[in-house]
Amino acid sequence: MFSNNPFAELSLLIPSIYQQVFTILMILLVIIGTSLDIIHKKNVKYFFANAKKAKQQAKRTLNQSQKTKVILKTVTNEILTTSELGLGKRRIAHLLGMYGTILFWITSVIMIFLYPLPTYNTPIVYTFLWHIGALMTCLGGYWFWFFLRVDVAAEANPWYRLVQADLFVLALVLTASFALAWSFFQFLNFNTLELIFLLLFLISNIFLFGGVYWSKFAHMFYKPGAAIQRNLAEADGSRDNLPEPADKPKQFGLGIKREAPKHY
Repeated sequence: MFSNNPFAELSLLIPSIYQQVFTILMILLVIIGTSLDIIHKKNVKYFFANAKKAKQQAKRTLNQSQKTKVILKTVTNEILTTSELGLGKRRIAHLLGMYGTILFWITSVIMIFLYPLPTYNTPIVYTFLWHIGALMTCLGGYWFWFFLRVDVAAEANPWYRLVQADLFVLALVLTASFALAWSFFQFLNFNTLELIFLLLFLISNIFLFGGVYWSKFAHMFYKPGAAIQRNLAEADGSRDNLPEPADKPKQFGLGIKREAPKHY
């Protein structure tokens, strides 16, 4: 199963050109959805306006070398490692989902466009990473869904409660799950189940990429930029228009031992 390129095998039923067109359409849906998100929600407009205002309040000017150093440090210490989530379970689940999704998407594109037919002999490294990426996405996604969601843990809501903010995670984890099931039954030559999970895989992809405007999909583009801007503002002293932090007292509360948050 892990050495099987499901897209190449699918070409015997659906020509590879249709698979490639479908992939391009999904990419276009992401671009359109993100563009609509930028236009209507005005997140980017606010981001640049806030950055411009902060620049006017900067206490020092950073040269290009200093800016580059801040950006590289942000990328390595925050964006690639999600260090803002601390060392708890939430961070592990996020890293599994993030890097699993990256592996899953990149290897999908490679296999669909570079190894579209069974005669192309797909290198096992791509098929292996595709399956591992899907498994990592499922592990991180289901861990988050059933055990770490803040609204479920803190507000005693049932795990099956759905709100619009859940669309991205749910569509993502279902896409990876259906992909694995499709590959598994294809490998076993269970044609009926293979076709059922293939259809579910296609539908979940349409919901995932077609729902960008309504989901939190676009936050993967905004969040790195916000982290970089925040650290640049710290470096030049503007602090994103926020006041200086008050001195932190040495001791908080009445010495009462409280239960640690369950979602971290």
